[in-house]
Amino acid sequence: MFAALIFIFPLSSRTAPGQGQVPRTRLFRHHHTIAWSCRSSGIDAVVFQSGMAIDADGAFRAYHPDNRLGLDSIEHAGRPGDWWALTTDTGKPSGHPVLQGKGDPAPGYYVSTTSLFDPTISSEKNPHRFVDSMSTPYLVLPPEGFKHARLGDFATVVNLRNGKMSGAIVADESARELPMGEGSIALAKALGIDADPRNGGTEKGVAYIVYSGSGNGKPRKLEEISSISKQHFVTWGGTPRLNGCLR
Repeated sequence: MFAALIFIFPLSSRTAPGQGQVPRTRLFRHHHTIAWSCRSSGIDAVVFQSGMAIDADGAFRAYHPDNRLGLDSIEHAGRPGDWWALTTDTGKPSGHPVLQGKGDPAPGYYVSTTSLFDPTISSEKNPHRFVDSMSTPYLVLPPEGFKHARLGDFATVVNLRNGKMSGAIVADESARELPMGEGSIALAKALGIDADPRNGGTEKGVAYIVYSGSGNGKPRKLEEISSISKQHFVTWGGTPRLNGCLR
C-alpha cells in the first residue's frame, strides 16, 4: 500500500556546496532545528532537516491499559488527569480514557486522537474520526510550526540516506519540549525507517517540505496525499530546489 507513495530522490544530483543555492528566509528555531521559508513558483514551503521520531497517535492499537500491548508506551499519550492523545469520557484531558468497544477496530484499546480529525464524524469516541498512523503518512509540527502551516497541509518527506521520498499530510501537533521531526508509522515505513514507535525512528537525515496553505483542514485519502504532494513538489522545483534550500 506504500508503493504509490514512494519515489526515489536522486542522490547523485545534489549540488556542490555553494552551488545552486536559492533564496531562503529563516522562520524559527525549535531546539536544534531551523525551519526555513523557501518560496518558488507561487508555492510557500516550510523546509527543515532533522531526524524522525515515530508517532503512533490515531492508530487503533496505539495505546492499551496493559502498557505492554500498545504500539507505543502510554506515557506518550499523557498521564492521569492530563491525557493529551486519548479521548476521555468528559472530552477534557482530566477525564478518564475511553476504551474501544465490541464494534470498534481494536476492542479494549484506548481511542487515540490526532489534532487533525474528520469533522463529519461527530463522536470523539469513534476511532475513525482521527488520522490512523498505521495507514496514513503524516507528519507532526511543534506549536511554532502552525504560525506558518496548518493542519491538513500537504508535504513531501525525504530520507536523505536511502533516497526514498513520500507524500504526507500535517496531522498532529507535538509538545514544545520535544525535538522537531516526527512522523507516522506509515510515513516511516514508506521511507524505509524503523517504524517501531517505542524503539524506532532515526536521529538525522530526513528532510521535510510542508506546502503552506495547501490543504483544506481535513484528512485525505492515501491517493490524494500521494498525487497532490508530488504535484506540489514538482511545481515547487523538485530536487534542485530542495538541494538549494538545504545548503
